Amino acid sequence: MKHIHQNKAPLSRPQVTLGLLKHRNAVWITLIFPYHESLIQRVKAINGATWSVTHRVWLLPAGLAQLTMIRQQLEHFASLDCRDVESILEQKDAAAGAGAAYTKERQRFIDWMKSRRYSESTVRVYTDALNSFLIHLNGKTLNKVTQDDLIKYNKEYILARGLSSSYQNQVVNALRLFVKVNGTEMTMPETLPRPRSEKKLPNVLSKEEVKRILEAPQNLKHRMMLSLIYACGLRSGELLALKPADVDSQRKILWIRQGKGKKDRIAPLSPKTIELLRTYYKAYRPRVYLFEGQEAGSPYHPRSFQQVLKQAAARAGIRKPVTLHWLRHSYATHLLEAGTNLRYIQEILGHNSPKTTQIYTHVSTEGLQNIISPFDSL
Repeated sequence: MKHIHQNKAPLSRPQVTLGLLKHRNAVWITLIFPYHESLIQRVKAINGATWSVTHRVWLLPAGLAQLTMIRQQLEHFASLDCRDVESILEQKDAAAGAGAAYTKERQRFIDWMKSRRYSESTVRVYTDALNSFLIHLNGKTLNKVTQDDLIKYNKEYILARGLSSSYQNQVVNALRLFVKVNGTEMTMPETLPRPRSEKKLPNVLSKEEVKRILEAPQNLKHRMMLSLIYACGLRSGELLALKPADVDSQRKILWIRQGKGKKDRIAPLSPKTIELLRTYYKAYRPRVYLFEGQEAGSPYHPRSFQQVLKQAAARAGIRKPVTLHWLRHSYATHLLEAGTNLRYIQEILGHNSPKTTQIYTHVSTEGLQNIISPFDSL
């Protein structure tokens, strides 16, 4: 769900914040507001409005027509914060209009990626990146695209919006793949320069900070989820895709099936982790997924899991902007500091290249702590 900054509304008018949420393979407009009986009745009167038990918000299909209905029904009764949602929906409409000339080529591109088993997230990211460039072309024939079009796009869209170098790289990857799939009509993207890569080090928590976070949740499921993502160095999506059968307590391993890059791998399970898993399983008896949401048999929602960590960090008194991936980084760094061979860490984390794993040598404090600063000898 997209978080939107709320403006202070007059006390006599309830505040309604609009956002966007992907739910059951569709995008919805969400309406968030404090309990207000009259406002609820007005929302119910909007054609297509429905209450989501899973997310506990009111939903309407995402579209400018639905946004207009929301305004007509509520704007004289409540203060609406819908500017960001309107902007996103307008961009999507623009994509549908401006990209109409490239519908066949774009669909061929999507079908090709799916046939090669690209992940859903990669298909979405590449398609969105391609759409932004096709909108910029404004109907121009593909075989007339020049280097100037690319430079102008980079200046007026990517740089003007302050978009990251990683996004620029995604555009480069998407355009080059698009050319490969659709033949040689558009050849200039092959000359697209890549931005200088950012040299960012992974964020790592101390063992004490990790312990405080893992002990903070009062809910057993929440404590188990956070503990397992750290104890096995998992990505968030990998944890939420786990099934009870993936836990092999006899061999003391956890199976991570079809992780990033469609690869299976295993991670060691400590006796402490296995004992905690047994306690959790007896209490919750999961059916399909190891960690299920409010509906039995459905996976735990990623956004809800992020909130679990956010609340745990707050309860632990940690003010850093902790993310779930920080726990994975911390696991790898703590393994390295304990003397674990980099090759084993690479296998556990599922990295293709040892270069990816070597970045943790730059944040490990094992050697740094033995260095005596010349300042101390002054």
